[in-house]
Amino acid sequence: MLYEGKAKQIYLTDDADRVVIRYTDAATAFNNVKKAIIANKGVYNNRISAFIFGYLRDAGIENHYIAMLDDRDQLCRRVEIIPIEVIVRNVVAGSMAKRLGLEEGTRPSNVIYDICYKADELGDPLINDHHAVALGIVTYDELRGIYDMAAKINDALKSLFARVGVTLVDFKIEFGRTGDGRIILADEISPDTCRLWDMKTGDKLDKDRFRRDLGHVIEAYEEIYSRLESLKAE
Repeated sequence: MLYEGKAKQIYLTDDADRVVIRYTDAATAFNNVKKAIIANKGVYNNRISAFIFGYLRDAGIENHYIAMLDDRDQLCRRVEIIPIEVIVRNVVAGSMAKRLGLEEGTRPSNVIYDICYKADELGDPLINDHHAVALGIVTYDELRGIYDMAAKINDALKSLFARVGVTLVDFKIEFGRTGDGRIILADEISPDTCRLWDMKTGDKLDKDRFRRDLGHVIEAYEEIYSRLESLKAE
């Protein structure tokens, strides 16, 4: 094992440029304050992430995904994760609604981009571009490239989820540097990292069901997977 995060484990392979990412059933919220084990959550996150990474790759967005090995494991390119999280917001929800006193569900006229510094000991604080550069994490040119990729990912994912009757409210993504220094999409894209609302009912089909004690967590993840899988028949 190379690394163990909150809900994933990363294993080395015989190829120095490839790793295996294992999705576990661990669930965490509020900077690891709330914890639980949700049976088969890792299975669905693995399947959903594999589907989405494959879809984005076909759309011309380079990412670390290579292949799904089994129900919990993915073969991925090894990258050095850049310690920022990029949060893309199409609809006001969660921490932004609380922080700015806005009503959840408000649809702004623009897409909102937040970045957070990935540092558990600091609680992953919200930072701005100048902080990121001052910390030596990225350059301004790299940030411009990251925001450009985030915008393309957002357009692609909004279109994908709209096809299955789901509103992409917001999502968190991470990027990594390859061995030759290129920056590509990495980590995961799943109901753990996205807010996904049913277009007709407004039902939450994501990790907020765990955060807010709404129940039926695994059923929501299964629903997202089932809807995405239905596209294969088209």
